[in-house]
Amino acid sequence: MRRMEQMPPSPDMVTFKRSHFYSVLVILAFAVGILVGYLAWGRASVPAAAPSAAQAEPTQAFRRYEIPTEGFQSIGPDDAPIVIVEFSDYQCPFCKRWHDQVYDSLLAAYPGQIRFVYRNLPLTQLHPQAMTSAEAALCASEQDAYWQYHAKLFENSDVLTDEIFTTLATDLGLDIAAFETCMSGHKFKDDIEADMEFSLDLGIQSTPTFFINGLAIVGAQPLSAFQQIIDKELAGEIP
Repeated sequence: MRRMEQMPPSPDMVTFKRSHFYSVLVILAFAVGILVGYLAWGRASVPAAAPSAAQAEPTQAFRRYEIPTEGFQSIGPDDAPIVIVEFSDYQCPFCKRWHDQVYDSLLAAYPGQIRFVYRNLPLTQLHPQAMTSAEAALCASEQDAYWQYHAKLFENSDVLTDEIFTTLATDLGLDIAAFETCMSGHKFKDDIEADMEFSLDLGIQSTPTFFINGLAIVGAQPLSAFQQIIDKELAGEIP
């Protein structure tokens, strides 16, 4: 299999100021024709800084990353011209903010033009219920209730406990015995861990991180930041 291109390295976990900083960078990137990348996690130790996209490829204005979407939870037309992949964590406050403030508005702004794909990056050292939340959503998917459960998790992200997952399933009218069997057997844990491994290999360290047709955008960016990229992409202005 072809070796996947690695994103440039990035500092520690995203903060509100860092999210705002990236918002400014995205705007500047369009002005100068460069989509700014970010620095990645080291595993056991922090790696030496890699050259920026501008340094490594001075003639390339934008970098597209290969992000598989087959087999992951998605909403929207299969043939949509815009595919947005989000790597996210149900206990991440910035992920919740983006979901609450941008998600619905973004899909409404481009009816029938976006396929939205959700991939899991539970930051387990920071968020103790993030992994269990991801498992619960996928267990709900077995009963065709993924997106409903997904929404419930973000609605309750401040109060997630071991007990609430079954409560949410009950609220949605799911078969509780089947749901609890899925949860107790950790049926989807390996899939989630594979998602985490992919994320780290790619260089993603902060949530939420998005890829719009392979173009990276980092943090809980406002609707306008997504529109800047999507409008250019639909107009064929990005190579």
